[in-house]
Amino acid sequence: MHIHGCGRHGRAKWAMAAMAYGNGRGRNRYFGDGWGGHGDRGGFGGRGGRGRVFGSGQLRLVLLRLIADESRHGYELIKAIEEMTGGNYAPSPGVVYPTLSLLTDEGVVSESADGTRKAYAITETGSAELAERSDEADALIARLKGLGEEGERHRAPPIARASANLFAALRGRARSGDFDKDTIHAIAEILDEAAQRIERL
Repeated sequence: MHIHGCGRHGRAKWAMAAMAYGNGRGRNRYFGDGWGGHGDRGGFGGRGGRGRVFGSGQLRLVLLRLIADESRHGYELIKAIEEMTGGNYAPSPGVVYPTLSLLTDEGVVSESADGTRKAYAITETGSAELAERSDEADALIARLKGLGEEGERHRAPPIARASANLFAALRGRARSGDFDKDTIHAIAEILDEAAQRIERL
């Protein structure tokens, strides 16, 4: 966005918009957590996408593979996928638990009480299926890890910190009550200059 071409009136509006969106809800994926971050959004091509992470039956196979590695609770499976993707994706409980119920009904995993939670372990039937589909399971795990690596390349912690400082300064100045039209224009000019310097890098 070329802020410097919008004129003084436009720059003033931009400054006010910056304050309005300085609460973190509009964070870009390159500057930290990105949009959303959890749930079932963001395809394998990148976190900002809107495609499905798992195609038909793929989450089922990933869960089966993780359970084969070690017996886990539903929450542990969600966290395992989240950690695998570097925090870029975590399937929702509303998707994971019905899939675990399906795996149990199919007899490929068994469940046992572990306090107030259920622990899932792979059965002989599940091990046989996983052996037949090992290449597919390996490819899915590799794609999930790749999602984490792609997200890591786009993170820019220093920019996230600097952006947060900028919005905090704007909010603080607005709340001070000393925020007249001249001040707005002065701030807009500072932001314009910063934008131009970034574009010249």
